[in-house]
Amino acid sequence: MTGMDHVARIQAEWAAERPDVDVTPQGVIGRLHRLAAHLTGELVAVFREHGLDEGEFDVLAALRRAGEPFERAPGELARHTMVTTGAMTKRIDRLERTGLVTRRRSGDDGRCRVVALTPAGRALIDEAFTAHMRNEHRLLDALTADQAAHLEAILKTWLARYES
Repeated sequence: MTGMDHVARIQAEWAAERPDVDVTPQGVIGRLHRLAAHLTGELVAVFREHGLDEGEFDVLAALRRAGEPFERAPGELARHTMVTTGAMTKRIDRLERTGLVTRRRSGDDGRCRVVALTPAGRALIDEAFTAHMRNEHRLLDALTADQAAHLEAILKTWLARYES
Protein backbone atom coordinates (compact mmCIF):
# COMPACT_ATOMS: atom_id res chain seq x y z
CA MET A 1 0.00 0.00 0.00
CA THR A 2 2.96 2.32 -0.43
CA GLY A 3 2.35 5.29 -2.68
CA MET A 4 -1.33 5.37 -1.74
CA ASP A 5 -2.91 8.33 -0.02
CA HIS A 6 -4.97 7.96 3.14
CA VAL A 7 -8.27 7.56 1.28
CA ALA A 8 -6.86 4.98 -1.14
CA ARG A 9 -5.58 2.91 1.82
CA ILE A 10 -9.04 2.98 3.43
CA GLN A 11 -10.66 2.00 0.13
CA ALA A 12 -8.23 -0.89 -0.30
CA GLU A 13 -8.91 -2.14 3.22
CA TRP A 14 -12.68 -2.00 2.67
CA ALA A 15 -12.37 -3.65 -0.73
CA ALA A 16 -10.49 -6.53 0.91
CA GLU A 17 -12.94 -6.84 3.80
CA ARG A 18 -16.17 -6.08 1.96
CA PRO A 19 -15.69 -6.85 -1.75
CA ASP A 20 -19.48 -6.92 -2.07
CA VAL A 21 -19.71 -3.11 -1.47
CA ASP A 22 -18.64 -0.54 -4.07
CA VAL A 23 -16.33 1.89 -2.24
CA THR A 24 -15.54 4.16 -5.20
CA PRO A 25 -17.57 7.09 -3.76
CA GLN A 26 -15.01 7.30 -0.94
CA GLY A 27 -12.47 8.43 -3.53
CA VAL A 28 -14.35 11.69 -4.00
CA ILE A 29 -16.21 12.13 -0.72
CA GLY A 30 -13.30 11.08 1.49
CA ARG A 31 -10.86 13.37 -0.28
CA LEU A 32 -13.29 16.30 -0.22
CA HIS A 33 -13.82 15.77 3.49
CA ARG A 34 -10.10 15.65 4.22
CA LEU A 35 -9.39 18.60 1.94
CA ALA A 36 -12.11 20.68 3.63
CA ALA A 37 -10.44 20.10 7.00
CA HIS A 38 -7.04 21.20 5.63
CA LEU A 39 -8.51 24.24 3.88
CA THR A 40 -10.47 25.32 6.95
CA GLY A 41 -7.29 25.28 9.00
CA GLU A 42 -5.49 27.39 6.38
CA LEU A 43 -8.37 29.89 6.17
CA VAL A 44 -8.85 30.23 9.92
CA ALA A 45 -5.13 30.90 10.41
CA VAL A 46 -5.46 34.09 8.36
CA PHE A 47 -8.52 35.20 10.32
CA ARG A 48 -6.60 34.64 13.57
CA GLU A 49 -3.75 36.83 12.28
CA HIS A 50 -6.31 39.64 12.24
CA GLY A 51 -7.71 38.84 15.69
CA LEU A 52 -10.89 37.24 14.32
CA ASP A 53 -12.47 33.84 14.37
CA GLU A 54 -14.32 32.44 11.37
CA GLY A 55 -17.75 33.60 12.57
CA GLU A 56 -16.58 37.13 13.31
CA PHE A 57 -14.96 37.35 9.89
CA ASP A 58 -18.26 36.21 8.32
CA VAL A 59 -20.27 38.90 10.13
CA LEU A 60 -17.86 41.70 9.26
CA ALA A 61 -17.69 40.50 5.64
CA ALA A 62 -21.50 40.37 5.35
CA LEU A 63 -21.71 43.93 6.64
CA ARG A 64 -18.96 45.12 4.30
CA ARG A 65 -20.62 43.46 1.28
CA ALA A 66 -23.85 45.32 2.09
CA GLY A 67 -22.27 48.55 0.83
CA GLU A 68 -22.78 52.00 2.32
CA PRO A 69 -23.77 52.44 5.10
CA PHE A 70 -22.44 48.90 5.84
CA GLU A 71 -25.34 47.73 7.97
CA ARG A 72 -27.90 44.94 8.11
CA ALA A 73 -30.56 43.70 10.51
CA PRO A 74 -29.43 40.78 12.72
CA GLY A 75 -31.86 38.37 11.00
CA GLU A 76 -30.50 39.38 7.62
CA LEU A 77 -26.96 38.84 8.88
CA ALA A 78 -27.95 35.36 10.06
CA ARG A 79 -29.27 34.53 6.58
CA HIS A 80 -26.11 35.87 4.92
CA THR A 81 -23.88 33.78 7.18
CA MET A 82 -26.14 30.73 7.55
CA VAL A 83 -26.20 30.62 11.35
CA THR A 84 -29.04 30.77 13.83
CA THR A 85 -30.15 34.12 15.20
CA GLY A 86 -28.94 33.00 18.65
CA ALA A 87 -25.46 32.33 17.33
CA MET A 88 -25.58 35.65 15.49
CA THR A 89 -26.43 37.51 18.70
CA LYS A 90 -23.31 36.06 20.38
CA ARG A 91 -21.12 37.06 17.44
CA ILE A 92 -22.54 40.58 17.37
CA ASP A 93 -22.05 40.91 21.14
CA ARG A 94 -18.35 40.02 20.81
CA LEU A 95 -17.83 42.36 17.86
CA GLU A 96 -19.64 45.19 19.65
CA ARG A 97 -17.46 44.74 22.76
CA THR A 98 -14.33 45.08 20.60
CA GLY A 99 -15.65 48.22 18.87
CA LEU A 100 -15.95 46.68 15.41
CA VAL A 101 -19.75 47.02 15.11
CA THR A 102 -22.53 49.05 16.68
CA ARG A 103 -26.19 48.25 17.25
CA ARG A 104 -28.98 50.78 17.07
CA ARG A 105 -32.73 50.89 16.60
CA SER A 106 -33.89 50.98 13.01
CA GLY A 107 -35.13 54.36 11.79
CA ASP A 108 -37.95 52.63 9.90
CA ASP A 109 -39.20 50.50 12.78
CA GLY A 110 -38.09 51.32 16.31
CA ARG A 111 -38.67 47.73 17.37
CA CYS A 112 -36.00 46.45 14.98
CA ARG A 113 -32.25 46.64 15.44
CA VAL A 114 -29.56 47.39 12.88
CA VAL A 115 -25.92 46.30 13.12
CA ALA A 116 -23.34 48.52 11.44
CA LEU A 117 -19.60 48.44 10.88
CA THR A 118 -17.62 51.02 12.79
CA PRO A 119 -14.71 52.70 10.99
CA ALA A 120 -12.39 50.33 12.88
CA GLY A 121 -14.51 47.36 11.77
CA ARG A 122 -14.40 48.47 8.15
CA ALA A 123 -10.64 48.96 8.23
CA LEU A 124 -10.14 45.53 9.81
CA ILE A 125 -12.40 43.64 7.41
CA ASP A 126 -10.84 45.36 4.40
CA GLU A 127 -7.37 44.32 5.61
CA ALA A 128 -8.48 40.80 6.58
CA PHE A 129 -10.39 40.25 3.33
CA THR A 130 -7.37 41.27 1.24
CA ALA A 131 -5.24 38.77 3.16
CA HIS A 132 -7.98 36.14 2.86
CA MET A 133 -8.11 36.47 -0.93
CA ARG A 134 -4.31 36.34 -1.15
CA ASN A 135 -4.46 33.14 0.92
CA GLU A 136 -7.17 31.60 -1.29
CA HIS A 137 -5.10 32.35 -4.38
CA ARG A 138 -2.13 30.63 -2.69
CA LEU A 139 -4.27 27.60 -1.83
CA LEU A 140 -5.44 27.27 -5.44
CA ASP A 141 -1.88 27.53 -6.81
CA ALA A 142 -1.72 23.72 -6.70
CA LEU A 143 -4.16 23.70 -9.66
CA THR A 144 -3.87 25.20 -13.10
CA ALA A 145 -6.39 27.89 -14.02
CA ASP A 146 -8.21 25.36 -16.22
CA GLN A 147 -8.31 22.76 -13.44
CA ALA A 148 -9.66 25.33 -10.97
CA ALA A 149 -12.35 26.45 -13.42
CA HIS A 150 -13.34 22.84 -14.15
CA LEU A 151 -13.46 21.99 -10.45
CA GLU A 152 -15.54 25.10 -9.74
CA ALA A 153 -18.05 24.10 -12.43
CA ILE A 154 -18.34 20.57 -11.04
CA LEU A 155 -18.76 21.81 -7.46
CA LYS A 156 -21.31 24.43 -8.53
CA THR A 157 -23.42 21.77 -10.25
CA TRP A 158 -23.15 19.38 -7.33
CA LEU A 159 -23.86 22.04 -4.68
CA ALA A 160 -26.92 23.27 -6.59
CA ARG A 161 -28.51 19.89 -5.89
CA TYR A 162 -28.47 20.73 -2.17
CA GLU A 163 -28.92 24.50 -2.26
CA SER A 164 -31.52 25.10 -4.95
